[in-house]
Formats: sequence, structure tokens, C-alpha cells
Amino acid sequence: MLQTIELTKRYEDGLLALDALSLEIRPGEIFFLLGANGAGKTTTINLLLNFIEPTSGKALINGIDVMEQPLETKKHVAFVSENVMLYGNFTARQNLDFFARLGGKTHLAKSDYYNVMRRVGLQEEAFERKLKTFSKGMRQKVGLAIAIIKDASNIVMDEPTTGLDPKSAAELMQILLRLRDAGKAILMCTHDLFRAKTVADRVGIMKEGRLVMLRTREEFLQDDLERIYLNYMQEAVL
Repeated sequence: MLQTIELTKRYEDGLLALDALSLEIRPGEIFFLLGANGAGKTTTINLLLNFIEPTSGKALINGIDVMEQPLETKKHVAFVSENVMLYGNFTARQNLDFFARLGGKTHLAKSDYYNVMRRVGLQEEAFERKLKTFSKGMRQKVGLAIAIIKDASNIVMDEPTTGLDPKSAAELMQILLRLRDAGKAILMCTHDLFRAKTVADRVGIMKEGRLVMLRTREEFLQDDLERIYLNYMQEAVL
């Protein structure tokens, strides 16, 4: 489970990037955090992953405070970024092997890596190809394969569909649905309204560092999510 309690971040220049965010993403749930650039989505991720320190409040992963036990919390979360940072001169399998070993999984066989790459839809001819020859969609699949092989109970994603062709983006959503059904808690920060309507169990809208709307799937399907989003984007935050 991913949880924030009155989580706040004010930067040195005075910018209030996140204002008392209280949020919970439960096991077996896909949560989309929507918002324009600068809304506070990436700051939320950076705080959850302990990349930066909060001004106040708490971020918890499986009930563990990320500030108090950063190494322990990292065992329970996998991160897939917009631009997956992998080793271009390594093959897809070598990248999986490197990051799996980094996470303490030292007894995996080549077949284990191949099976995970098949799960994410990477074509078999690419398993032993160097990453520098891959398209962005293929790199995203390798990044997701790394997250899966870590077998963390929580997955955090930052704009993972940006730059993907429609087929790759649709395949990614199908993988997320399978991970949700396996009990993973999934947080996706994005402004992709179409994908939110397709797979999200709940959505939240952020604006100027605040969570201004929170709705279940049943609630946002009864209304026009795009209209709701645009209305909130036009309204002033008081």
C-alpha cells in the first residue's frame, strides 16, 4: 500500500509544490493521479521514493515511513519513469539480470528473464539485443519487466505512456490490469485522460500542489471525466 499523510513540500525558493496531500493506494488498485505539468505529481513521486525530503507530513510504503527506513521501503516498491534509465550496451536480458541482482535476486536463470519479457510483450528476437537499438516502447517494456521481476507489492509510474505509439500504450495498460489482478498497488502520474477512463479504479486531480478531486471508477464513468478535468483546470485554487 502507498500512503501519504498531510505530505507537504516547499522548496527553498518558496514554491509550495505539494500542499498537505493525504492519499492511499490500496493493494489491487490502479490509481491515476492527473494534472497539468507543475501540478505536483512528480513531487509526490519523488517524496514517495525518498528522492527528496518533505517539509512536513509523511510518506508510507506498506506502512513503513520512507524517511525513517528508506532502504526497507525500497524493497517494496518498483519505479517506472517516463524515460527509463537503462544500460544501452547491455542486452535486454543483461539489464534484467543487473537490476535483479542489485535487488538481491541472485538465483534467477535465463529462462526466468525470458518469461518476464514475454509477459510484457517484448518480441523474442529482442531478448539478446542491446538496448541502444530499442524504440522507446521497447525500453518501457524492459523497464516494466524489471519492475515485475523485482516482485514489489507497489508500482509507481511517472508518465509511462508519453511517446508510446497507440499499440504499445494499449499493451502497457493490459499489463497493468494483470498486475492489479495479482494484488499490486499501482500509482500512475499522468495527464492521459483516455487511459484513465480505460483502466483506472480511482482518479485524483491535482492542481497547484493540491488534490482538488478524488473519484471512484463508478463515479467518474457516470460523468464526463474530460469535462470534469477541464473544469478543475480552469478554476482557481483558493
